Amino acid sequence: MLKPSALRRGDLVASVSLSWGGPSVFPHRYEAGKHQLEQTFGVKVVESRHALADHEWLASHPEARASDLMEVFADPSIKGIVSTIGGDDSIRILPFLDLTVIRENPKVFLGYSDTTVSHFACLKAGVVSFYGPAVMAGFGENGGLFPYMISSIRRNLCSTEPIGLIIPNAAGWTCERLDWAEPGLQNQPRRLNHCSGWHWLKGTGIRRGKLIGGCLEVIDWLRGSPVWPNLSVWQESILFVEISEEAIPPIAVVRIFRSIAATGALEATRAILFGRPYGDEKTFAAYDDALLQVCREFGLESLPLVTRMDFGHTDPMFTIPYGVEAELNCDRRELRIIDSAVR
Repeated sequence: MLKPSALRRGDLVASVSLSWGGPSVFPHRYEAGKHQLEQTFGVKVVESRHALADHEWLASHPEARASDLMEVFADPSIKGIVSTIGGDDSIRILPFLDLTVIRENPKVFLGYSDTTVSHFACLKAGVVSFYGPAVMAGFGENGGLFPYMISSIRRNLCSTEPIGLIIPNAAGWTCERLDWAEPGLQNQPRRLNHCSGWHWLKGTGIRRGKLIGGCLEVIDWLRGSPVWPNLSVWQESILFVEISEEAIPPIAVVRIFRSIAATGALEATRAILFGRPYGDEKTFAAYDDALLQVCREFGLESLPLVTRMDFGHTDPMFTIPYGVEAELNCDRRELRIIDSAVR
């Protein structure tokens, strides 16, 4: 895996709309995210050619979205790339991507949710990318950015030291929806829920593996596509997954994991990390049960499983680098990323 260069103050960072054209629908939200990204990390955000284009036009032109990604990867003045927002059809850009361009121009690429598609393209190209906040969802946080998220971004994207121990968030989490159509709500912080901590459902000893994963629904769509990783990539990996704001039911999680298992990927992985589900905490136990059921069905009783972790569609999130080695110590209940993600 090729590591991108660390982001520095003053670097140019390009925003790209690879799926839904959210900036054209809620321009004030995009500008808020852009401003907070620039002010917090000292970078300069510039838009790719079609990042702000009308959402209906973007929906009809996946080739333009892909062209944007290729242009900013190839542009030597651009040091980082951040997705504006997710969506549900990044998969339509796959035929127009050139993985050689990505491999020959490794640079920080950040986003989550439907951006999983482009992360798998980076992984196929052999370049480290980052599952983390987008401009509108994450950097656009109401009332300012969460310190937990800021710290994780700095450790992943801005430091060449090993990322180290990932500490569970203890300051409160949220998935409250404040209407983006109401600009007056931008400065109103969202309500926080009590953090009950990560749940170490099973597993003993120490497991090491390279991180691979993303949004579970999107991973399901990618099975059989040209960017689906070879089995050798899954072997001795640590799989991280989370569900989107659509909050698919636990039975859907079972079915998707069964499909992943059928490819051989689940048996090859060294551990599963599951992000905190979107929605009411009363539903979380059902997702834990769903994962345990799949492990029983496929004889993976010894596979370590940690759930309700701080990444994905609840905030704040920690950022996860693809293809970088992590260590899960089940006995000490610790997760650490044992290498740096940038050079």
